[in-house]
Formats: sequence, C-alpha cells, structure tokens
Amino acid sequence: MANAPVQRMSNLMAKTLRDDPADAEVLSHKLLVRAGYVRRTAAGVWSWLPLGKKVLANVERIVREEMDAIGAQEVLLPALLPREPYDATGRWDEYGQELFRLKDRKGGDYLLGPTHEEIFTLLVKDQASSYKDLPVILYQIQHKYRDEARPRAGILRGREFLMKDSYSFDLDDEGLARSYALHREAYQRVFERLGLDYRICAATAGAMGGSRSEEFLAPAGAGEDTFADCPNCDFAANTEAISYELRPVDGSAVPAAEDIPTPDTPTIETLAASLGVPASATLKNLLVKVDGEIVAVGVPGDREVDLDKVEAHFAPAVVEMVTEADFAARPDLVRGYVGPQGQEKLRYIADPRVAPGTAWITGANKPDTHARNVVAGRDFEVDAYVDVVVVQEGDPCPRCGTGLTLDRAIEIGHIFQLGRKYADALKLDVLGQQGKPVRVTMGSYGIGVSRAVAALAEQTADDKGLVWPKEVAPADVHVVAAGKALQTELALDVSEKLRAAGLRVLVDDRAGVSPGVKFTDAELIGVPQILVAGRRSAEGVLELKDRRSGEREELTVDEAIAHLTA
Repeated sequence: MANAPVQRMSNLMAKTLRDDPADAEVLSHKLLVRAGYVRRTAAGVWSWLPLGKKVLANVERIVREEMDAIGAQEVLLPALLPREPYDATGRWDEYGQELFRLKDRKGGDYLLGPTHEEIFTLLVKDQASSYKDLPVILYQIQHKYRDEARPRAGILRGREFLMKDSYSFDLDDEGLARSYALHREAYQRVFERLGLDYRICAATAGAMGGSRSEEFLAPAGAGEDTFADCPNCDFAANTEAISYELRPVDGSAVPAAEDIPTPDTPTIETLAASLGVPASATLKNLLVKVDGEIVAVGVPGDREVDLDKVEAHFAPAVVEMVTEADFAARPDLVRGYVGPQGQEKLRYIADPRVAPGTAWITGANKPDTHARNVVAGRDFEVDAYVDVVVVQEGDPCPRCGTGLTLDRAIEIGHIFQLGRKYADALKLDVLGQQGKPVRVTMGSYGIGVSRAVAALAEQTADDKGLVWPKEVAPADVHVVAAGKALQTELALDVSEKLRAAGLRVLVDDRAGVSPGVKFTDAELIGVPQILVAGRRSAEGVLELKDRRSGEREELTVDEAIAHLTA
C-alpha cells in the first residue's frame, strides 16, 4: 500500500455524522457509522465504505501473512453450496433456522455457507490420493451467512460477515496436534499485531463437533460471551464450557422425605422466606420441551439455569419453554410445586451439585405443598448429570479452587480439533505408507475478520471517537488544512511529500468546512497521527498530534516527515 495516492476528503465517499444512529446499542456500531466506515443495508447486512474497506483489508492482510507463514495455502470456495454434503454430515438439520436455505429453478436445494468443513473435505478428497499429499493446510477469506434471529450490535452480530476459515488435513492425531499448535501460535501473532487485548479460553465445540476446542476472546462490554478467568492459575474458559466433577455424599442419615404445607410459595424466594432456609437448600426444577417432550432440569435454588448449556446438551433437538397448555395437558405437573420424586414419566437432568446423597426441599407435586429431606439417588434418580447452571463470580476454579472472575468478551477466533467426524461422513481416505487406506484427521480454525474490526473499535475508542492501531488504520497520517488557501496549499504539499516517503495519507482539504468540524472529524475517524496546517502555516510550521496520547508538538515540514517516517 506504500505510495498509494493521497486520499482527499473533498472527494471521499463518506459522510460523518454528529449524532449516534437511532438503532445503535454498542460503541462500535455508533462510531463506525458516525465516522463513515459502514452503512446499514438491511437487518444484519452492512456495506463497507472506503475508509472501512481499508481497515478491513488491513485486517485481512495481517491474517493472510500469518497464515502464509505457517505454510497454509489460500483458496476461494463458493458461498452457494449444494445440500448433499451437509446431509451427509447431518448439519443440514443441525444448523436449524440459522441456515439460509434456497432452491434453484429446478427445485434443487442449496444453502449459503455458514462454514465450509464439508466442502474443504470434498476438495481434499478430490485432490489428495496418497500420504505424500499430506499434511496440508488450506484457508480462505470469505463471507459467511447465518440467519440470526436478532441481528444486533452493528457488524458484531450480522447475517453476513467476513471470516477466515482454515482446515488442516493430517494422517494421524499427532499431526493434527501439530497443525492445531501452528494455528494457535499464528492466531496469537495475528491478534498481537492487530493490537487486540485477548484471552485464550476453553470452549465447547457445538455443531462443529470434534474434541479440543479453544476460543480467542477480546474483553469488551459489548461482548455476547461471558468468560471466567482465574486470578491464581492460568485457567480461562467460556462459561458455557465450565463443568464440575460429580461428588456424591453420604445421605444415609437423612430422615425419610415428608410433605409440608407451603401455601402461596410457588417461587424459590417465597419458599425460602416462608421456611426460613437459604435458597441453596431448595431444589429448583425448570421444565422445558425437547422436541416436544417435557424434561425437568434440576439445579440448586440459588442458581439460575443456563439455557445455552441446556440447548447444547440436547442439540440438535429444539429446546423450548413449557406453556400453560403443556401444564393443562399434564395434571401430574403442578405449576410452582414440581418435584423429581415419583415422576416416572418425566426425564430428569440435573446439575452435578445435585449429587447422589444430597438432600433438598423441593416441590411435592401437589398444590401448596413441598417436600423436605428429598435425597438424590434415594428418592429420585437423575437420568443425566449436566453442568447447566449460570456460572457466578466467585465460583471455584475447576483447576485450583480459587474464586473465578467473570468478564464479557467478543469472540474473535475459534480453533477445533475436529478429528474424523467429517472425514468419516464423506469417506476421506488416502493411501498410506503400508499401501492401505488411511482415514484423514482434520482441524478447523476461524477468525472473524469483520468482527475483529468491531472488537478493535470497542477496545480502543475514547470519548472523541475511534483510535486505530497503526497496522489497521485506514491511513498513517491524517493531514488537516485548517481552512485558508495557504493552509490548504501547505497541507496538500506535505501530503504529497509524505506519500512519496511511503506513508498512507488522508488529507482534509474540504472547502467551506470550519476548522472545528475538521478537527472533530479527525478525532472521530481515528487515524493514529493528525498533522494540522494551521496558524503557523506561513512559517512552514505544522502541529502534530498523537491521536492516542493527545500529545502535541510543532514541527517544520521536514521535521514532521522525519518524525512520521522514523
């Protein structure tokens, strides 16, 4: 990009705005629109304007350089994909309503790619026939499509987004571990070069499948993920991936269960207050429908159920909350007084805290009645133990027991050891060294390119606007002509000299725009260095302002060029 033409704001296709967009909820959404980087086309669909496209291209360049550095080869596969490979892996149905499905004029089923494991697997199946063709890492930078029910937060949660997805193909698990490590290290270099604050966290695999999975999360208040961090050891994980061991206790001394009248106590709060016990002594039973079947989820009364964990456990089944009609159809389920004991027709899953031997106060399956001394494993059985509670600040670290801290974050990358899920479904084999077919093992690795732009905006902006790190900024220096003809002449002259020295230059040469508006726009746009041709232009003296620190100094043209190119 060195020696690119100077970009004049007098002909730049971008208009800055003084006010936040009415629908903007998060900082990156507000500032990227106000600074003229993006514009909304439809719900969850965004157009990138010239300044935004430059930032996006810079993120792409850094990602591409680090992928190439580990020997990955870039390809570009279609976004419009046939149904058949996704049927073979089961993901045509697993993705559910998030998948954009469409038919061609002949009635054939297609989808817009949300991710490309199947298509890369078929590509390697077509191109690789021998162990000599492996290992190989392939990647692309391409738009993906997911029909988000509630697209929000600007480019953070859209229906179309730019992603780098790469895939490793190895002969054995040791090779997969090496490819995974290569990507992990490459991702660290990418995010460090981008200037992002990030954490590497244990994660769940979800619809991707596979064994080991880690997320790269950028702490930010606008993030939709919550991660737990241990202040004592190096444990960090998405709260959806945290689970605890099942630890049974001896409940043999607990008296027999007995019913107790508890009128007007349909909630945990009213029950605990009525009996004078802590909420933690009660057992909460949440009812959900799993593909239409009512299932009870048991957790201690002082904890909330994490529905994302419940959905992940039952995926790809559809999980819904029960309704009044469901209660009407099941007279054995008494709203507000449901208990697991005596419920032979009700599938029951529970958090590990409801371990065998633990005793609880819970619903007695009768109106205005609860039961106490109800013991897990004695009075009721748990069909499956699943960690389904919302993780709380101070919960013990699964590794060392220290209280965890929680923070919000934006997912910017995710790496998976897929193993042979897709190779098995699509029969990806190569001829091994012994002359026999070998089933290939795979890894999948994603970076949210457009998400990284939003994450940077969230992490680096200040009360005046965007503040881009140098490697991703749309220009190296923003030259501002305060307004008079002499000032504009000097600004254009120094801009050309800076361009000739190899810098990327944005110059505000707009006529009829006040100096105050130009200075405000320069801070809003967020180029790292702002060079002002102002009151001392007649002397050939400019003012250089560092956008991040706010430090200012007066320099001659030669001094400014020397400083900016150092």
